[in-house]
Amino acid sequence: MLMRALIALISLAWLGVPVTSQAHPRGLYDTQQQAEQRARELGCQGTHLNSGKWMPCSSEAELHKYLRHH
Repeated sequence: MLMRALIALISLAWLGVPVTSQAHPRGLYDTQQQAEQRARELGCQGTHLNSGKWMPCSSEAELHKYLRHH
């Protein structure tokens, strides 16, 4: 019972954080500029769209290649 309450509180706290201030764990960003910055950090080139969000690197396959090295 205590564990369920703790999980519920953590979930509610997470939902309270503004979505625009976070990147998705897979690397989805609201702006192309954010994705370009991450691409520079990873060492890859370009950006691409995925489900209306921006991702670093020229493709998702390229992104995963660079993520394996970081």
